[in-house]
Amino acid sequence: SRQGCDPFAQTQRSKLQHRRARINQQINKEMRMRAGAENLFRATSNHKVKETVALELSYVNSNLQLLKEELEELNSSVDVYQNDSESISVPMIPLGLKETKELDLLVPLKDLISEHYGEEGVLFEKEIKEFMELRQAMRTPSRNEAGLELLMEYYNQLYFLDSRFFPPTKSLGVFFHWYDSLTGVPSHQRALAFEKGSVLFNIGALHTQIGARQDRASLPGLNQAIDAFQKAAGAFNYLKENFSNAPSLDMSAASLNMLVRLMVAQVQECVFEKMTLLRTQHDFLSRLQLAQEAARVEDVYSLVHQTMTQAHVKDYVPFSWTTMVHVKSEHFKALSHYFAAIALCDCPAASDAELPEQEKAFIQFHVTMPDGPSLRVLLQDPEERRKLGKAHLKKAIMKHEEAMRIHGLCKILRKMDILQEVLSFAHKRSLSKYSEIDHEEDFFETGDAPDIHPKTLQKPEIKSPNFSQVKVTDLFHRLGPLSVFSAKNKWYPVRRVHLMRGENGFGFTLRGDSPVLIAGVIPGGCAAEAGLKEGDYIISVNGKDCKWSKHAEVVQLLKSTGEEGVEIGVITLQGSEGPKAADKKTAAMSSGSGLQKSNKENSRKSLMNSKSASTLLVWSKKSKRSKKSTYGVPFTTVGDNEAMY
Repeated sequence: SRQGCDPFAQTQRSKLQHRRARINQQINKEMRMRAGAENLFRATSNHKVKETVALELSYVNSNLQLLKEELEELNSSVDVYQNDSESISVPMIPLGLKETKELDLLVPLKDLISEHYGEEGVLFEKEIKEFMELRQAMRTPSRNEAGLELLMEYYNQLYFLDSRFFPPTKSLGVFFHWYDSLTGVPSHQRALAFEKGSVLFNIGALHTQIGARQDRASLPGLNQAIDAFQKAAGAFNYLKENFSNAPSLDMSAASLNMLVRLMVAQVQECVFEKMTLLRTQHDFLSRLQLAQEAARVEDVYSLVHQTMTQAHVKDYVPFSWTTMVHVKSEHFKALSHYFAAIALCDCPAASDAELPEQEKAFIQFHVTMPDGPSLRVLLQDPEERRKLGKAHLKKAIMKHEEAMRIHGLCKILRKMDILQEVLSFAHKRSLSKYSEIDHEEDFFETGDAPDIHPKTLQKPEIKSPNFSQVKVTDLFHRLGPLSVFSAKNKWYPVRRVHLMRGENGFGFTLRGDSPVLIAGVIPGGCAAEAGLKEGDYIISVNGKDCKWSKHAEVVQLLKSTGEEGVEIGVITLQGSEGPKAADKKTAAMSSGSGLQKSNKENSRKSLMNSKSASTLLVWSKKSKRSKKSTYGVPFTTVGDNEAMY
């Protein structure tokens, strides 16, 4: 099997997909029954029929509820992706990969090679099969760097496939089938953009799985988790910015926006854990920092929770995800108040030397300044510090209890022992601290502690995919340079021309390479009489293929001919006959009309036109000619880089 591919993953995933498909079919059946029953209920005036239909409706609705719960449990499994270490850490939310059906491209590509390129399709069977094997392998990537490289390799090959076999005006006639990552609902499209987008989604999803399985009790594990979640955010963000009209909900703008925010929040959580791990000193300022880091995590998880409860996302995102995000938001708010209390109660009162620095930090610590004495008195009076610390602990305990209450509402989360353990430990720790600082003679009413201002020392970075890190070669390079031999170009059939060398040579000027172009034809010369025209490309000399040949190589082949002359094969691009047409082509290309914006993809630029409003739009990019090609330039004189033969 190919490196980066894990064939054993296929059996587990196909079982999961089969169960999803079965549940979705049952849901669709129940939905149709419900629609029919509702129509009958509205249409009938018979009281007895109405009673019977109402009973049937309640039965159908309860069935639907059970099926949806079963599907959600399948779709929201996060345990399988967590790390196996003994350390206790809060579980992260990873994504399952999108599944796809097998695809047979052998016949469609062979037909297009024969029809469009004028080559024998059967001669390219090896390349087509190699591409299909690569696609088959990328369906089950291993959960590591090699798996990511495999997905990236296939994604980069899609650039060449698009350029070679997807003309702007014609469909290849194949459908790309993909299943929704969360619900398993199938979608299909003819547009290659859907295939590209789905692979890019899987690159992001695989990063989330790699991030979730890191051992976050160690610094290297935390750094790897941060990197993985940042790259996942980058993949989903790139997808959101470059694709539209996605046929599946997981790739809609609203879902991708939610996923980007979720990944950023998980990065921020890892940053907090990193700060906790690196904290060697237990001084006042470092504890204030921890409190602000926890407040920052609460802040980003609150934003994710808001996003998950919006109209377009609420019914789609698993309830266990929304609940876990809500639990984390409350949990980290509690931690921010706990660390604030520890800073105030466990650290000695500020000395005169420490006071200016502590005042500066504390003035920016709370969202609103706490009631009571001045800052100087507060920081230097142990009793005042204890009072404010007690208020923070009271709020921490309330938030811990709220987190545990929300956690208890979700059946799936209740099964997650680790999360239960983390919440319970934090709650007991705050209770223990509160009883430690609570004095029997306290007659003052504990005030309401102000919220803590969120602040982080390491801001999450959204890392866009680096497509150029995986180098690929065009599997179909034998068809010729893409600057000429692409799906968007059309050319007349190959002409074989026999030339005899005259007194002034062959009578034409050549320019460029791969392929070499006839830049000018001398009137009355051998080339003109043989029917050669400026703008023709030389693709063979005496039967030797010259599509990829350099200028010097073609010249050498021409010079080595004897008295018998030379036979050259040439093609003429349709629409490029003569200087006037070339002028038009140049003008059309420079105007870039109808293009929306320019973005890098694989360090190259390409254009894909939309077939209809329902087609997935992608990569609206301006076309960029190869430097080697001089197609579209009017050749009237011999330029600096041209030579006459």
